[in-house]
Amino acid sequence: MTAIRLYNTRTRSKEEFTPFDPRNVRMYVCGPTVYDRAHLGNARPVVVFDTLFRLLRHVYGEEHVTYVRNFTDVDDKINATALARQEAGAVGTLEELIHQRTEETIGWYHADMDALGALRPTAEPRATQYIGAMVAMIEGLIERGHAYEVSGHVLFDVRSYPEYGRLSGRSVDDMIAGARVEVAPYKRDPMDFVLWKPSDASLPGWDSPWGRGRPGWHIECSAMSYELLGASFDIHGGGIDLQFPHHENEVAQSCCAHPGADFARVWMHNEMLLVESKKMSKSLGNFFTVRELLEQGYPGEVIRFVMLSTHYRKPMDWTAEKAREAKQALDDWMHLTCDLHPAPAEDFQADEKLLEALGDDLNTHLALTYLRALRSQPQKLLDHARFMGFLSDDARAEYNRAQASFVMSFGAGSTSRLAHLAQKMHALRAAAMASKDFAPVDALKSALIAAGVEVRMSKEGVELVPGAGFDPAKLEGL
Repeated sequence: MTAIRLYNTRTRSKEEFTPFDPRNVRMYVCGPTVYDRAHLGNARPVVVFDTLFRLLRHVYGEEHVTYVRNFTDVDDKINATALARQEAGAVGTLEELIHQRTEETIGWYHADMDALGALRPTAEPRATQYIGAMVAMIEGLIERGHAYEVSGHVLFDVRSYPEYGRLSGRSVDDMIAGARVEVAPYKRDPMDFVLWKPSDASLPGWDSPWGRGRPGWHIECSAMSYELLGASFDIHGGGIDLQFPHHENEVAQSCCAHPGADFARVWMHNEMLLVESKKMSKSLGNFFTVRELLEQGYPGEVIRFVMLSTHYRKPMDWTAEKAREAKQALDDWMHLTCDLHPAPAEDFQADEKLLEALGDDLNTHLALTYLRALRSQPQKLLDHARFMGFLSDDARAEYNRAQASFVMSFGAGSTSRLAHLAQKMHALRAAAMASKDFAPVDALKSALIAAGVEVRMSKEGVELVPGAGFDPAKLEGL
């Protein structure tokens, strides 16, 4: 069996992955709060843990892996969004508008993540479906002395859990000194966090032993993961921004609710995302939703390629140049494999080199390097690219439609001439590398550009792509 080594945030080390039960490998990843479109940063953990999901299914068997990613559909931001719509004249009660917004946003999220080639998780629980489980967990924490009720609020007593701070590597006193925390009069300690809070008549709420109210954010994931994966499971993932306080609080309340259980054995966190070397920010004008990039003409698989080009534990920089290079590589792979049929999924066996790369703490950069080296083996390239989430049926169908449209517009002869010229350019370039005389290459390139052809040259070869101003008549004589 392929060895998998993963970096465990909790131990600060790379460890051999050993599941509790190889016949029931379990992973939980924190999902979105569904009040608006997913931005580019939201997509990174989706792509990262989708890649891990694919690896685990290949190694342990599809039926032996359970991947849970939740939807947070009860939250103050959702309430505020619905209230703004109501004040703008939207018809319906606040609860109806909240339901409309969450349904709409979940639909957007599915469409956008599907476009990135991400498989749907095994289960996608919604927080509102597990309110009873949250109430039961909170009751247990109160009974064990780890939580207390005051003024309709229930708070977790951080000092009751001596290992609080182990995941983030900070002591409670250091956290108090260095963080802005809500110091409410009903808190025993500034670091205590809300498990349950009251709701007035204008807000969504559920009956509980402490009055009508709604859950705090952190208890939601603890309750859902327990109900679907048990008190101990294998992997918990999410963005590094969730390490504290969200994941730290999950550990505390889950371990106190289920003494003796491990909760999550391995904790994995992907680093943040940059845009052109700057932090993504609306004020800088570099804030993008996934949908905006898709509508700007960046295919979902290009976004996926750029994300997987950087190791998940390093900051990822989205740049227009990286997107161009990714599209060039994917277009090349598509051209090489468009006439082939993918191997049936049940017959596919990934090459050991690819599995070794992914098994080394998801070294996706090395995995993509392996794919690039398969240009001379198109069938193998197709099957392994699909394993990595590329060259999907939808992407191949779109490519074939574009090719058919090109032939209808310019004739089949244009396609063959471009292919011939690409081979000629490649040969001229190889000769120029030896002679150091690049004049013939530059002359042909200039003529092609004048004909409206985009010339893409890389280590793998030469690709000629007709642009908006393509004039096949100008290919004559070249």
